[in-house]
Amino acid sequence: MQVFERGWLSSNNVLFTGSGETTLIDSGYKTHVPQTLALVGHALGERPLGRVINTHLHSDHCGGNAALKARYGCRIGIPVAEAANVAAWDEDALSFKATGQQCDRFGGDFTVSPGDELELGGKLWQALGAPGHHPHSLIFFCPSEGIVISADALWRNGFGVIFPELDGESGFLEARATLDLIGSLDARLVIPGHGAMFTDVQPALKRAFTRLNFLEADPLRNSENAVKVILKFLLLERQRISLAQVAAMFAAIPVLEGARGRHLQRFETSSQMADWAVQSLVRAGAAKRDGEDLVNSDL
Repeated sequence: MQVFERGWLSSNNVLFTGSGETTLIDSGYKTHVPQTLALVGHALGERPLGRVINTHLHSDHCGGNAALKARYGCRIGIPVAEAANVAAWDEDALSFKATGQQCDRFGGDFTVSPGDELELGGKLWQALGAPGHHPHSLIFFCPSEGIVISADALWRNGFGVIFPELDGESGFLEARATLDLIGSLDARLVIPGHGAMFTDVQPALKRAFTRLNFLEADPLRNSENAVKVILKFLLLERQRISLAQVAAMFAAIPVLEGARGRHLQRFETSSQMADWAVQSLVRAGAAKRDGEDLVNSDL
């Protein structure tokens, strides 16, 4: 098992070789496809890549699928609940259009369901349902090694945005159940979707529950966090965006307009919300102004 810890624009990738079918868990974002191909190619050498399996279909986890398929002819495995959306390439249902992100079209060759067992790297892994951040997300657990591939359900300091709540759907309860599930696994190592691997699992869970309690107490906080995260993602991708373009992009991203309509009504226009988000990132040191542009800053 090899873990490629990526920057925050792309999800981490986990490559399994050895006995069994060579498998990559998650494939990063479209912008980083050359880096993905280089990482996988260097690790594989002359060996084939048999399959790619996605924990969930946010674009930073599946944006390299099409390129890997073209390079290796590998099979693509997706969460079972996404099969119809992928077959129809419904970008609204798949969230790419809703969040203003990119993903080249790919097909699903097989599905993975909660409760499935997979052989990865010569070990048996359990696929477990992990809704919250994404309603159809999966995590993978190897009981014999005590390892969890947690995607965006648990990071060392938190978890991914609870997106369903932005659309008026339930997400906090599901995120809590997923954290409870991870807590029941007696894991010794967590490989998150973003950030470094960690072994202090119980402290990480405690931090995650504390953050979830904070967000759940006032859904406005989750919406504000999502707005800032989406702007930061756009900055990570582009590095520099004109301030005028930020406002236009906000108006064109449905999930942001949905959040404004449900929880952020204090902003009468998307432009006002964009101005607030820009100011928030600048105050936090996550971005800086350069003339008429907003420029990414590495924290």
